[in-house]
Amino acid sequence: MSGRLLDGRAVAKAVRAEVATDAARFLAEHGRPVGLDVVLVGEDPASQVYVRNKEKAAAQAGIRGRVHRLAADTSQAALLSLLAELNADDAVDGILVQLPVPQGLDELTTTDAIDPAKDVDGLHPLNAGRLVAGRPGLRPCTPRGCMRLLEETGVALSGKRAIVIGRSNLVGKPIGQMLLAASCTVTMAHSRTVDLADRVRESDVVIAAVGRPHLVRGDWVKPGAIVIDVGINRLDDGSLAGDVDFDGAMERAAWVSPVPRGVGPMTIAMLLRNAVDAAFARRAA
Repeated sequence: MSGRLLDGRAVAKAVRAEVATDAARFLAEHGRPVGLDVVLVGEDPASQVYVRNKEKAAAQAGIRGRVHRLAADTSQAALLSLLAELNADDAVDGILVQLPVPQGLDELTTTDAIDPAKDVDGLHPLNAGRLVAGRPGLRPCTPRGCMRLLEETGVALSGKRAIVIGRSNLVGKPIGQMLLAASCTVTMAHSRTVDLADRVRESDVVIAAVGRPHLVRGDWVKPGAIVIDVGINRLDDGSLAGDVDFDGAMERAAWVSPVPRGVGPMTIAMLLRNAVDAAFARRAA
């Protein structure tokens, strides 16, 4: 069997076109653009790149993107004060604090301070609880992007066995809940799961998000499975690799997302989707 490529760039392009249409409709109906504010604390090079990409993508979609750049020695109190201002600003529909934050700042305190209605990262405990309870709310961007990629395959998920490798609050736990909501039978695994290979071999859907290059070998993959590789790992030679042996998986799976150009582009696309969804939801409330 030769797998088909789940091209995240192509799907993200379609999502961003949908977002641009909806953002234009919001502007026409409410007289102002959707507002997305990103807070960047410190000068981490990777974070700066991510934020520039988000700023550019927002502008292309017709969203008013604004970046608040704070010094690395910004106090927790000053950061919380800025978030309180953004929470109170009606022109701000979405708030995102670029993670990780520098030492001395607490990520949980920071994300908890964001208005849940503007929490476009979907990390506030109220939004996490809504996900578990099956109630409407903002979902984390990467898991939402994974679900959109699964939708692109045209495969009905109901009744399928799915395994999620990785238990982070950002990806593993929420994607597990989303797959449950899609009526999958879900196994939550991680790097310490002793029978990981056997659990993968029985799974129709594999979500790898553990941060170990090539952890999932090709011969682990069930013939005809769908494999979504969330991992992005920098190897010693400078190249990027996912958590899955891509070539081996392509020999057995029906669909495989590559690294890069798989889940990565979907994350930013779903951030924009969340911002527009938040804007409409806030107006309807």
